[in-house]
Amino acid sequence: MRILITNDDGINAPGLEVLTEIATEIAGPGGEVWTVAPAFEQSGVGHCISYTHPMMIAELGPRRFAAEGSPADCVLAAIYDVLYGAKPDLVLSGVNRGNNAAENVLYSGTIGGAMEAALQGVPAIALSQFFGPENAGLADPFESARVHGAAVVRALLDRGIWTGDDYRVFYNVNFPPLPAAATGGIRVAPQGFRRDTAFSVEPHQSPSGRKFLWIKGGPQHTPTLPGTDAAVNLEGFVSVTPMRADLTAHDILADLTARLA
Repeated sequence: MRILITNDDGINAPGLEVLTEIATEIAGPGGEVWTVAPAFEQSGVGHCISYTHPMMIAELGPRRFAAEGSPADCVLAAIYDVLYGAKPDLVLSGVNRGNNAAENVLYSGTIGGAMEAALQGVPAIALSQFFGPENAGLADPFESARVHGAAVVRALLDRGIWTGDDYRVFYNVNFPPLPAAATGGIRVAPQGFRRDTAFSVEPHQSPSGRKFLWIKGGPQHTPTLPGTDAAVNLEGFVSVTPMRADLTAHDILADLTARLA
């Protein structure tokens, strides 16, 4: 199996090292693991692509490349340049430093990389490690993902639903904020929503007197509705959420058609 890995935390991120281990185990002795990841951190870029300017790409080692672009750029660079048009069998994106559950999904470059792979017709899984008081201080805060990641990916490859339609299904996996030994099993969960919290801005004044704004996130341990992704993670389970890039609100199409007829 030929696996492409990418992320949004950058080519030197510890989560990418974890993902390399996971991908190597899945690919097996006769497989290949190719890395094309952002040269610098690209957290929060979502599914953006560098449409209006070129990006530099550099080979850092065998099957290891850094691109000055977003995770979606990296997937495009891998498929159409690094691999010379030969698509990988699987794209893994992550392991993200922090959760990509609930509304975080909409901002996540980790999700953006997996989404681009799905749009290119390649099976894709995004993986993220939820952080919290019980794992942030561990020698390896990615322990849950490192220990359980290959098993979760293999379960999805063996028993997951992989569609061949225009907007193919891809998967979003979040590991709970716990040590590996305390991590529960897999729970299939829809995307949740953290109520009463949101991204915002915080103003700061520079030494020169100019005003700058920092984007800040809301509390990450705010519960989502029972059974949804972040709630499942906070209960100690690995969440698996099937996703599509189709943003249509299908549930209101018929009603809207009748209203506007």
